[in-house]
Amino acid sequence: MRLFGRSALSEFIGDRVVYRNLRPCDKRLPGLENLRTALNLPAGVIPRKTELEYAQVIALLLNKARELEIKNVVIKRLAFVGDTRLLDGTAFENICTAGGWPGKAFIGSENDSASELEIIPTESGQTLYLSNRWSALEEFSADCQAAGFPFDEGTAVVIDIDKTAIGARGRNSHMIDQVRVQAVETTVSGLLGGDFNPESFKESYALLNGVEFHTFTTDNQDYLAYLCLVLGSGLIQLEDLVARIHSEELMTFPQFINEVNTQRTKLPSGLAAIHDEVYENVESGDPTPFKDFRRNEYLETVGNMGQLSDSLPVEEMLSNEILITREVQVEALKWSQAGALLFSLSDKPDEASIPTAEQAATGYQAIHRTETHVVGGQVS
Repeated sequence: MRLFGRSALSEFIGDRVVYRNLRPCDKRLPGLENLRTALNLPAGVIPRKTELEYAQVIALLLNKARELEIKNVVIKRLAFVGDTRLLDGTAFENICTAGGWPGKAFIGSENDSASELEIIPTESGQTLYLSNRWSALEEFSADCQAAGFPFDEGTAVVIDIDKTAIGARGRNSHMIDQVRVQAVETTVSGLLGGDFNPESFKESYALLNGVEFHTFTTDNQDYLAYLCLVLGSGLIQLEDLVARIHSEELMTFPQFINEVNTQRTKLPSGLAAIHDEVYENVESGDPTPFKDFRRNEYLETVGNMGQLSDSLPVEEMLSNEILITREVQVEALKWSQAGALLFSLSDKPDEASIPTAEQAATGYQAIHRTETHVVGGQVS
Protein backbone atom coordinates (compact mmCIF):
# COMPACT_ATOMS: atom_id res chain seq x y z
CA MET A 1 0.00 0.00 0.00
CA ARG A 2 1.16 3.51 -0.84
CA LEU A 3 0.02 7.07 -0.24
CA PHE A 4 -1.03 8.94 -3.38
CA GLY A 5 -1.58 12.41 -1.96
CA ARG A 6 -4.95 13.91 -1.09
CA SER A 7 -8.18 14.30 -2.99
CA ALA A 8 -11.97 14.27 -2.67
CA LEU A 9 -14.51 12.05 -4.40
CA SER A 10 -15.81 15.12 -6.21
CA GLU A 11 -12.61 14.97 -8.28
CA PHE A 12 -14.27 12.33 -10.44
CA ILE A 13 -17.99 12.45 -9.59
CA GLY A 14 -18.57 16.16 -9.05
CA ASP A 15 -21.96 16.50 -7.34
CA ARG A 16 -23.57 13.56 -9.16
CA VAL A 17 -24.30 11.94 -5.81
CA VAL A 18 -27.40 10.81 -3.99
CA TYR A 19 -27.46 9.91 -0.32
CA ARG A 20 -30.30 7.97 1.31
CA ASN A 21 -33.04 10.56 0.81
CA LEU A 22 -32.50 10.47 -2.97
CA ARG A 23 -32.00 14.22 -3.28
CA PRO A 24 -29.17 14.71 -5.80
CA CYS A 25 -26.39 17.02 -4.68
CA ASP A 26 -26.35 18.34 -8.25
CA LYS A 27 -29.29 20.72 -7.99
CA ARG A 28 -29.87 20.55 -11.74
CA LEU A 29 -31.22 17.03 -11.24
CA PRO A 30 -34.71 16.32 -9.86
CA GLY A 31 -35.11 14.83 -6.40
CA LEU A 32 -37.37 12.03 -5.26
CA GLU A 33 -40.25 14.42 -4.54
CA ASN A 34 -40.23 15.57 -8.17
CA LEU A 35 -40.27 11.99 -9.44
CA ARG A 36 -43.01 10.47 -7.28
CA THR A 37 -45.83 11.08 -9.75
CA ALA A 38 -43.90 9.69 -12.72
CA LEU A 39 -43.05 6.54 -10.73
CA ASN A 40 -46.38 6.23 -8.86
CA LEU A 41 -44.59 6.34 -5.51
CA PRO A 42 -46.75 7.14 -2.46
CA ALA A 43 -45.97 10.29 -0.48
CA GLY A 44 -43.53 9.94 2.41
CA VAL A 45 -42.00 6.65 1.26
CA ILE A 46 -38.25 6.62 0.54
CA PRO A 47 -37.36 3.37 -1.24
CA ARG A 48 -34.27 1.52 -0.01
CA LYS A 49 -31.31 0.46 -2.08
CA THR A 50 -32.42 -3.10 -2.83
CA GLU A 51 -35.95 -2.13 -3.90
CA LEU A 52 -36.99 -1.85 -7.54
CA GLU A 53 -38.50 1.61 -6.90
CA TYR A 54 -35.05 2.81 -5.81
CA ALA A 55 -33.59 1.50 -9.05
CA GLN A 56 -36.29 3.27 -11.05
CA VAL A 57 -35.34 6.58 -9.42
CA ILE A 58 -31.64 6.00 -10.14
CA ALA A 59 -32.30 5.03 -13.77
CA LEU A 60 -34.26 8.24 -14.31
CA LEU A 61 -31.51 10.30 -12.69
CA LEU A 62 -28.83 8.65 -14.82
CA ASN A 63 -30.74 9.45 -18.00
CA LYS A 64 -31.28 13.06 -16.93
CA ALA A 65 -27.64 13.44 -15.87
CA ARG A 66 -26.45 12.12 -19.25
CA GLU A 67 -28.73 14.55 -21.05
CA LEU A 68 -27.36 17.45 -19.00
CA GLU A 69 -23.79 16.56 -19.88
CA ILE A 70 -24.20 15.60 -23.55
CA LYS A 71 -27.27 16.25 -25.68
CA ASN A 72 -28.69 13.51 -27.92
CA VAL A 73 -26.65 10.72 -26.34
CA VAL A 74 -28.46 7.84 -24.64
CA ILE A 75 -27.17 5.39 -22.08
CA LYS A 76 -26.60 1.98 -23.63
CA ARG A 77 -24.98 0.04 -20.81
CA LEU A 78 -24.34 0.18 -17.05
CA ALA A 79 -21.22 -0.56 -15.03
CA PHE A 80 -21.37 -0.76 -11.22
CA VAL A 81 -18.66 -0.79 -8.55
CA GLY A 82 -19.57 -1.88 -5.03
CA ASP A 83 -18.49 -3.95 -2.04
CA THR A 84 -21.32 -6.36 -1.15
CA ARG A 85 -22.73 -9.05 -3.38
CA LEU A 86 -26.23 -9.01 -1.86
CA LEU A 87 -26.87 -5.28 -1.37
CA ASP A 88 -24.88 -3.84 -4.26
CA GLY A 89 -25.45 -6.82 -6.54
CA THR A 90 -29.21 -6.52 -6.09
CA ALA A 91 -29.16 -2.75 -6.65
CA PHE A 92 -27.06 -3.24 -9.78
CA GLU A 93 -29.43 -5.80 -11.31
CA ASN A 94 -32.46 -3.69 -10.45
CA ILE A 95 -30.97 -0.59 -12.06
CA CYS A 96 -30.18 -2.59 -15.20
CA THR A 97 -33.78 -3.81 -15.26
CA ALA A 98 -35.21 -0.34 -14.66
CA GLY A 99 -33.08 1.22 -17.38
CA GLY A 100 -33.30 -1.68 -19.83
CA TRP A 101 -29.49 -1.86 -19.96
CA PRO A 102 -26.96 -4.69 -20.14
CA GLY A 103 -24.54 -4.42 -17.26
CA LYS A 104 -21.34 -5.55 -15.60
CA ALA A 105 -20.55 -5.06 -11.92
CA PHE A 106 -17.37 -5.30 -9.88
CA ILE A 107 -17.82 -6.28 -6.23
CA GLY A 108 -14.64 -5.95 -4.16
CA SER A 109 -13.82 -7.02 -0.62
CA GLU A 110 -10.16 -7.47 0.27
CA ASN A 111 -8.82 -10.30 2.44
CA ASP A 112 -5.59 -12.23 3.11
CA SER A 113 -6.47 -15.24 0.95
CA ALA A 114 -4.88 -15.90 -2.43
CA SER A 115 -6.07 -13.45 -5.09
CA GLU A 116 -9.32 -14.48 -6.77
CA LEU A 117 -11.53 -13.00 -9.49
CA GLU A 118 -14.75 -14.89 -10.09
CA ILE A 119 -16.98 -14.01 -13.03
CA ILE A 120 -20.63 -14.96 -12.54
CA PRO A 121 -23.52 -14.55 -15.00
CA THR A 122 -26.74 -13.58 -13.22
CA GLU A 123 -30.22 -14.92 -13.88
CA SER A 124 -31.20 -11.55 -15.35
CA GLY A 125 -28.43 -11.77 -17.95
CA GLN A 126 -25.92 -9.41 -16.32
CA THR A 127 -22.38 -10.19 -15.18
CA LEU A 128 -20.85 -9.97 -11.71
CA TYR A 129 -17.10 -9.85 -11.10
CA LEU A 130 -16.32 -10.85 -7.51
CA SER A 131 -12.80 -10.25 -6.22
CA ASN A 132 -10.89 -10.22 -2.95
CA ARG A 133 -8.50 -7.59 -4.31
CA TRP A 134 -9.40 -3.98 -5.13
CA SER A 135 -6.50 -4.05 -7.59
CA ALA A 136 -8.62 -6.41 -9.75
CA LEU A 137 -10.75 -3.41 -10.71
CA GLU A 138 -8.16 -2.65 -13.39
CA GLU A 139 -8.60 -6.16 -14.81
CA PHE A 140 -12.38 -5.72 -14.70
CA SER A 141 -12.08 -2.54 -16.75
CA ALA A 142 -9.82 -4.17 -19.35
CA ASP A 143 -12.02 -7.25 -19.56
CA CYS A 144 -15.15 -5.14 -20.11
CA GLN A 145 -13.57 -3.27 -22.99
CA ALA A 146 -12.18 -6.45 -24.56
CA ALA A 147 -15.73 -7.89 -24.44
CA GLY A 148 -17.19 -4.96 -26.41
CA PHE A 149 -18.34 -3.08 -23.29
CA PRO A 150 -16.57 0.28 -23.66
CA PHE A 151 -16.49 3.05 -21.10
CA ASP A 152 -17.62 5.68 -23.57
CA GLU A 153 -20.40 8.27 -23.70
CA GLY A 154 -23.01 5.53 -23.88
CA THR A 155 -21.91 4.02 -20.55
CA ALA A 156 -23.12 5.01 -17.10
CA VAL A 157 -20.91 4.00 -14.18
CA VAL A 158 -22.45 3.84 -10.71
CA ILE A 159 -19.95 3.82 -7.86
CA ASP A 160 -20.94 3.03 -4.28
CA ILE A 161 -19.38 5.42 -1.78
CA ASP A 162 -19.21 3.75 1.64
CA LYS A 163 -16.67 0.91 1.86
CA THR A 164 -15.98 1.21 -1.88
CA ALA A 165 -14.84 4.67 -3.01
CA ILE A 166 -13.91 5.48 0.59
CA GLY A 167 -13.12 3.07 3.41
CA ALA A 168 -12.50 0.10 1.09
CA ARG A 169 -14.08 -3.07 2.47
CA GLY A 170 -11.48 -5.39 3.97
CA ARG A 171 -8.79 -2.69 3.94
CA ASN A 172 -10.11 0.47 5.58
CA SER A 173 -13.81 -0.26 6.19
CA HIS A 174 -13.38 -0.67 9.94
CA MET A 175 -13.00 3.11 10.13
CA ILE A 176 -16.54 3.66 8.84
CA ASP A 177 -17.86 1.22 11.46
CA GLN A 178 -15.73 2.81 14.18
CA VAL A 179 -16.97 6.29 13.33
CA ARG A 180 -20.60 5.17 13.58
CA VAL A 181 -20.05 3.55 16.97
CA GLN A 182 -18.29 6.70 18.20
CA ALA A 183 -21.23 8.80 16.98
CA VAL A 184 -23.65 6.64 18.98
CA GLU A 185 -21.47 6.96 22.08
CA THR A 186 -21.06 10.72 21.62
CA THR A 187 -24.82 11.14 21.28
CA VAL A 188 -25.77 8.95 24.23
CA SER A 189 -23.06 10.27 26.56
CA GLY A 190 -23.92 13.87 25.68
CA LEU A 191 -27.58 13.35 26.50
CA LEU A 192 -27.05 11.32 29.68
CA GLY A 193 -24.29 13.54 31.04
CA GLY A 194 -23.04 12.35 34.41
CA ASP A 195 -25.35 9.33 34.28
CA PHE A 196 -23.49 7.89 31.29
CA ASN A 197 -21.77 4.57 32.03
CA PRO A 198 -19.21 3.77 29.30
CA GLU A 199 -18.95 0.07 30.15
CA SER A 200 -22.72 -0.46 30.20
CA PHE A 201 -22.99 1.39 26.90
CA LYS A 202 -20.34 -0.79 25.24
CA GLU A 203 -22.06 -3.94 26.50
CA SER A 204 -25.50 -2.83 25.29
CA TYR A 205 -24.27 -1.67 21.89
CA ALA A 206 -22.10 -4.73 21.20
CA LEU A 207 -24.91 -7.12 22.13
CA LEU A 208 -27.83 -5.42 20.38
CA ASN A 209 -25.76 -4.74 17.24
CA GLY A 210 -25.43 -8.49 16.75
CA VAL A 211 -27.10 -10.38 13.91
CA GLU A 212 -29.38 -12.25 16.32
CA PHE A 213 -31.18 -8.97 17.10
CA HIS A 214 -31.53 -7.74 13.50
CA THR A 215 -35.14 -8.91 13.30
CA PHE A 216 -35.86 -6.48 16.14
CA THR A 217 -33.56 -3.58 15.23
CA THR A 218 -33.76 -4.18 11.43
CA ASP A 219 -30.04 -3.34 11.59
CA ASN A 220 -31.05 0.33 11.90
CA GLN A 221 -28.40 2.34 13.74
CA ASP A 222 -30.91 5.05 14.69
CA TYR A 223 -32.94 2.42 16.53
CA LEU A 224 -29.81 1.06 18.17
CA ALA A 225 -28.71 4.52 19.35
CA TYR A 226 -32.16 5.14 20.84
CA LEU A 227 -32.14 1.73 22.57
CA CYS A 228 -28.75 2.53 24.13
CA LEU A 229 -30.09 5.90 25.29
CA VAL A 230 -33.15 4.40 26.99
CA LEU A 231 -31.06 1.64 28.56
CA GLY A 232 -28.59 4.25 29.82
CA SER A 233 -31.44 6.21 31.41
CA GLY A 234 -32.29 3.21 33.59
CA LEU A 235 -35.90 3.05 32.38
CA ILE A 236 -35.33 -0.56 31.36
CA GLN A 237 -32.51 -3.04 32.05
CA LEU A 238 -30.59 -4.78 29.28
CA GLU A 239 -31.34 -8.25 30.67
CA ASP A 240 -35.08 -7.55 30.71
CA LEU A 241 -35.04 -6.17 27.16
CA VAL A 242 -33.10 -9.15 25.82
CA ALA A 243 -35.40 -11.60 27.59
CA ARG A 244 -38.51 -9.97 26.13
CA ILE A 245 -37.04 -9.99 22.63
CA HIS A 246 -36.03 -13.65 22.90
CA SER A 247 -39.46 -14.61 24.19
CA GLU A 248 -40.99 -12.65 21.29
CA GLU A 249 -42.96 -10.52 23.73
CA LEU A 250 -41.22 -7.62 22.00
CA MET A 251 -41.26 -8.15 18.24
CA THR A 252 -40.49 -4.77 16.69
CA PHE A 253 -38.79 -1.48 17.51
CA PRO A 254 -42.00 0.54 16.97
CA GLN A 255 -43.63 -1.65 19.63
CA PHE A 256 -40.76 -0.82 22.00
CA ILE A 257 -40.84 2.94 21.45
CA ASN A 258 -44.64 2.92 21.86
CA GLU A 259 -44.14 1.33 25.30
CA VAL A 260 -41.54 3.93 26.22
CA ASN A 261 -43.99 6.61 25.14
CA THR A 262 -46.47 5.43 27.73
CA GLN A 263 -43.74 5.97 30.36
CA ARG A 264 -42.23 9.18 29.01
CA THR A 265 -42.98 11.05 32.26
CA LYS A 266 -40.40 8.81 33.95
CA LEU A 267 -37.68 10.11 31.63
CA PRO A 268 -35.56 13.13 32.61
CA SER A 269 -36.87 16.28 30.89
CA GLY A 270 -34.00 16.46 28.40
CA LEU A 271 -34.46 12.85 27.36
CA ALA A 272 -38.23 13.24 27.14
CA ALA A 273 -37.77 15.95 24.52
CA ILE A 274 -35.41 13.72 22.49
CA HIS A 275 -37.82 10.82 22.85
CA ASP A 276 -40.66 12.96 21.54
CA GLU A 277 -38.67 13.86 18.43
CA VAL A 278 -37.61 10.27 17.71
CA TYR A 279 -41.10 8.96 18.43
CA GLU A 280 -42.71 11.46 16.08
CA ASN A 281 -40.24 10.58 13.33
CA VAL A 282 -40.85 6.85 13.76
CA GLU A 283 -44.60 7.43 13.63
CA SER A 284 -44.20 9.35 10.37
CA GLY A 285 -42.21 6.50 8.80
CA ASP A 286 -38.83 8.27 8.78
CA PRO A 287 -36.13 5.55 8.47
CA THR A 288 -33.58 7.81 10.20
CA PRO A 289 -35.56 9.12 13.18
CA PHE A 290 -32.68 9.95 15.56
CA LYS A 291 -31.42 13.16 13.94
CA ASP A 292 -29.01 14.14 16.74
CA PHE A 293 -27.19 10.85 16.31
CA ARG A 294 -26.94 11.22 12.54
CA ARG A 295 -25.62 14.77 12.80
CA ASN A 296 -22.97 13.52 15.20
CA GLU A 297 -22.16 10.76 12.70
CA TYR A 298 -21.55 13.42 10.05
CA LEU A 299 -19.18 15.32 12.34
CA GLU A 300 -17.34 12.13 13.35
CA THR A 301 -17.04 11.09 9.68
CA VAL A 302 -15.56 14.31 8.31
CA GLY A 303 -13.47 14.62 11.48
CA ASN A 304 -11.80 11.36 10.48
CA MET A 305 -11.06 12.38 6.90
CA GLY A 306 -7.75 14.00 5.98
CA GLN A 307 -6.85 14.96 9.56
CA LEU A 308 -3.59 12.98 9.73
CA SER A 309 -0.15 14.24 8.72
CA ASP A 310 1.04 13.31 5.21
CA SER A 311 4.27 12.02 6.77
CA LEU A 312 2.65 9.22 8.77
CA PRO A 313 3.15 5.58 7.72
CA VAL A 314 0.43 4.21 5.45
CA GLU A 315 -0.38 1.49 7.97
CA GLU A 316 -1.23 4.17 10.54
CA MET A 317 -3.44 5.99 8.02
CA LEU A 318 -5.31 2.77 7.20
CA SER A 319 -5.97 2.26 10.90
CA ASN A 320 -6.96 5.81 11.83
CA GLU A 321 -8.50 7.67 8.88
CA ILE A 322 -11.25 7.18 6.28
CA LEU A 323 -9.35 7.03 2.99
CA ILE A 324 -10.14 7.24 -0.71
CA THR A 325 -9.54 3.93 -2.48
CA ARG A 326 -6.74 4.56 -4.98
CA GLU A 327 -7.83 1.81 -7.38
CA VAL A 328 -11.35 3.23 -7.62
CA GLN A 329 -10.03 6.76 -8.11
CA VAL A 330 -7.71 5.75 -10.96
CA GLU A 331 -10.25 3.72 -12.93
CA ALA A 332 -12.99 6.30 -12.37
CA LEU A 333 -10.80 9.06 -13.77
CA LYS A 334 -10.00 6.90 -16.81
CA TRP A 335 -13.68 6.19 -17.41
CA SER A 336 -14.63 9.82 -17.02
CA GLN A 337 -11.92 10.93 -19.45
CA ALA A 338 -13.20 8.35 -21.96
CA GLY A 339 -16.64 9.95 -21.82
CA ALA A 340 -18.55 7.68 -19.42
CA LEU A 341 -21.09 9.22 -17.03
CA LEU A 342 -20.06 8.72 -13.41
CA PHE A 343 -22.66 8.72 -10.63
CA SER A 344 -22.37 7.75 -6.95
CA LEU A 345 -24.74 6.28 -4.39
CA SER A 346 -24.63 6.16 -0.61
CA ASP A 347 -27.09 4.55 1.77
CA LYS A 348 -25.85 6.89 4.48
CA PRO A 349 -28.61 9.32 5.56
CA ASP A 350 -28.38 12.91 4.33
CA GLU A 351 -28.11 14.13 7.94
CA ALA A 352 -24.94 12.00 8.31
CA SER A 353 -23.50 13.12 4.96
CA ILE A 354 -24.25 16.80 4.37
CA PRO A 355 -23.56 19.75 6.68
CA THR A 356 -26.27 21.97 8.06
CA ALA A 357 -26.41 25.52 6.68
CA GLU A 358 -24.65 26.75 9.82
CA GLN A 359 -21.88 24.16 9.45
CA ALA A 360 -21.48 24.90 5.73
CA ALA A 361 -21.04 28.58 6.56
CA THR A 362 -18.00 27.66 8.67
CA GLY A 363 -16.40 25.54 5.95
CA TYR A 364 -17.86 22.08 6.39
CA GLN A 365 -18.61 20.20 3.17
CA ALA A 366 -20.53 17.09 2.15
CA ILE A 367 -18.63 13.82 2.52
CA HIS A 368 -17.99 13.53 -1.23
CA ARG A 369 -16.41 17.01 -1.23
CA THR A 370 -14.30 16.50 1.91
CA GLU A 371 -10.60 16.02 1.22
CA THR A 372 -8.76 13.03 2.60
CA HIS A 373 -5.74 10.86 1.81
CA VAL A 374 -5.67 8.47 -1.13
CA VAL A 375 -4.18 5.06 -0.39
CA GLY A 376 -3.91 1.86 -2.41
CA GLY A 377 -1.70 -0.32 -4.53
CA GLN A 378 0.22 0.74 -7.60
CA VAL A 379 -2.07 0.95 -10.63
CA SER A 380 -0.75 1.01 -14.20
